[in-house]
Amino acid sequence: MPGTAWIKSSYSTGNGGECVEVAAIAEAVLVRDSKRPAAARLSFGSQAWAGFVRMAAGR
Repeated sequence: MPGTAWIKSSYSTGNGGECVEVAAIAEAVLVRDSKRPAAARLSFGSQAWAGFVRMAAGR
């Protein structure tokens, strides 16, 4: 999506390893591989994303 502000995960390595980026848009949170930005992206509703973040944080 042109003009979308992508943010790289703080857990991504700087040596070309696993690099995940997320972007929030009005109706969803987008996730992509920063090494292949034009490839497929995942889209999650805000409630699904919030649940994932809670689970990943162990809360």
